[in-house]
Amino acid sequence: MANGMGELTVENVNHSYGTGKIKVPVLFDINIHIAKGEFVALCGSSGSGKSTLLNLLAGLTKPEEGKIFVNSEEISRFNENELCLFRRKCMGFIFQSYNLLPGLTALENVELPLIFAGESKKKRRIRAAEILEKMGLEGRLDHRPNELSGGQQQRVSIARALVNNPSIVLADEPTGNLDSKTEQEILDLMRQMNRESNTTFIIVTHEQEVAEQSDRVIYLQDGRVVQRRTKPA
Repeated sequence: MANGMGELTVENVNHSYGTGKIKVPVLFDINIHIAKGEFVALCGSSGSGKSTLLNLLAGLTKPEEGKIFVNSEEISRFNENELCLFRRKCMGFIFQSYNLLPGLTALENVELPLIFAGESKKKRRIRAAEILEKMGLEGRLDHRPNELSGGQQQRVSIARALVNNPSIVLADEPTGNLDSKTEQEILDLMRQMNRESNTTFIIVTHEQEVAEQSDRVIYLQDGRVVQRRTKPA
């Protein structure tokens, strides 16, 4: 069972980059609610503001105006230490470029969040091996990233994101570097994890195939939410 509720709310958020008189507005009057267990795609062209919004949801950037609530806590008021602890406990991250440490094995990469959480070596080894097996990588535990295919590396990345049972997973173009067959396999895997654990998934993507298989799609254009689409029941 995932920690917390997996619920996110964005209220009246405006955001700019830059300081003083030189500011570039990137988000305008964003209001979004994402319920526990949803699989949501954030879509839009380059420069639409979707990656900035993902960074705000992760607490990596604080909004210039407005509030962001995650699991009923206003993370936009947290200090850096509070944000770090909150991310460690409640969030998992998946990246387009995998972000695996090249000198570590698949098992060791997946163990990292558990090391930061203070888990014993025995417990983290067991947990990391279990989740890698769920990813279909039971025969690759001792392989380093350069010994794995792109799809296998992304499976390791997903395992690392889920190993501490987060309530929310944030993914930035997780299928962007994959061929169409592997893309579908990774998408199926994320949907499976979403359904099994009721973990909330929020995915930034430009891939129409990913959007079409999401529960809901939020489209951004020039920093504004311009369309919301819910998948028919």
